[in-house]
Amino acid sequence: MREEGSPSDPADEFGGDTASEGGTVRMLTLLVVAVVAVGFFAVLGILNPPRDLGVRTDRLGPENAERVSDYLARAADSLADEDRDDHWALLSFTEPLPPDQLSAHAGGLRIGQVLYQVPIPRVRTPLTTIPVPANETAIRNSAVSAAGLMRSASTGDLSDERYRRILQVSADRLEAGCACAVAIVVRGPVDRLRELGADPAIRAVEALPADAVAGHYGVAPLLPEHTEAVVPGPDDGPVPAN
Repeated sequence: MREEGSPSDPADEFGGDTASEGGTVRMLTLLVVAVVAVGFFAVLGILNPPRDLGVRTDRLGPENAERVSDYLARAADSLADEDRDDHWALLSFTEPLPPDQLSAHAGGLRIGQVLYQVPIPRVRTPLTTIPVPANETAIRNSAVSAAGLMRSASTGDLSDERYRRILQVSADRLEAGCACAVAIVVRGPVDRLRELGADPAIRAVEALPADAVAGHYGVAPLLPEHTEAVVPGPDDGPVPAN
């Protein structure tokens, strides 16, 4: 019998050995659950490994300030593979083409993108890339799609009035079906891509590795104005009214 006023036994107040054993059981239970969970997700990862999304860092086209001769040699080297797989490839034109002539220079290959840049002497105009589905109507309408993007940008909050006028003139000319397509991206086997290099309307053909995924690579064409090196042209000319 405890004397009045004597200190309480801690084991009596907190359940003594029973509480200690309960805590140990709970801790062991948590450890077992954690181990089982880790094992489950490890097995899940083995059974369902992350899907390989392919190459994300590839690029089609010349690098900034690259010499044209170096790029042409590099593009030719990209067609050296002898595999039978389809490759995404960039066809840079000798001169810009109208949208209704693009399929004639694709060699029957699927066109995935059309790149537009309206040529205006001594005026830098924007490059616009339009993805297209595999049908001729979409390819022909891609210039109108590019015009719509430029017209929308020209009505935004632009502080540069010169650039606004460049966008408006570019949109007008694209809607009129101008010869403004500077390149296309196609998909096909290497032997067919090499054949396209014989077309005088095509200045360069560059292919990506076969595992490159659509939309996971950059594109920058070799422009007709690039003769010695890939550098921006002058931007001191007048912007025409239309």
